[in-house]
Amino acid sequence: MNSEPASDLACLQALQAGQDNALDELIARWRRPLFSFAWRYVQNESDARDLVAETFVRLHQQRMRLRTDTKLAAWLFTTLANLCHNHYRWRVRHPTVSLDASFEDSGSPVSAKLSAADEPLPDAALERGEACAAVRAAIDRLPHDLRTSVLLHHYEHLSYREISVIVGCSERGVETRLYRARQRLREELAGFLHETVNT
Repeated sequence: MNSEPASDLACLQALQAGQDNALDELIARWRRPLFSFAWRYVQNESDARDLVAETFVRLHQQRMRLRTDTKLAAWLFTTLANLCHNHYRWRVRHPTVSLDASFEDSGSPVSAKLSAADEPLPDAALERGEACAAVRAAIDRLPHDLRTSVLLHHYEHLSYREISVIVGCSERGVETRLYRARQRLREELAGFLHETVNT
């Protein structure tokens, strides 16, 4: 992970001792990797920032309950993953239209229609954008346990051991989840890849 456990532990102990500037240090250290995970999970910048902020609020609220041997990085990612999952479930029950959403007829974002720039993208950039969107959508459809494992391993570059602490299963369990996730992504993206090759 991005931080030395000893420095995280020192910050946690300082925070528990009432030194609130230790929270600032933890925020500076962990904001970027946490935001990266949250953004990939919820695919909305504003929501991702709010979820990361809520993670740090919960850290401050629960600081006295954390044991001195707490692996703070794992605690932060676990808390954030649960917040992301709850947010995703809420979003499914309460859908909204985003300015980043696509018009059904053209596939282009609403925000692009609102702007004056109607110039078409070059074909290569368009294909790359479509491929990224297809992968993002396929990851978004994975169940929470598989999605969390994929995001932590492939995007946050965490080891099986680190992921196992965050998701609460064995390293072998993480390996199994990643295998199942890859299988499902391969199946979901097979149609897209077939269309791309034949066009």
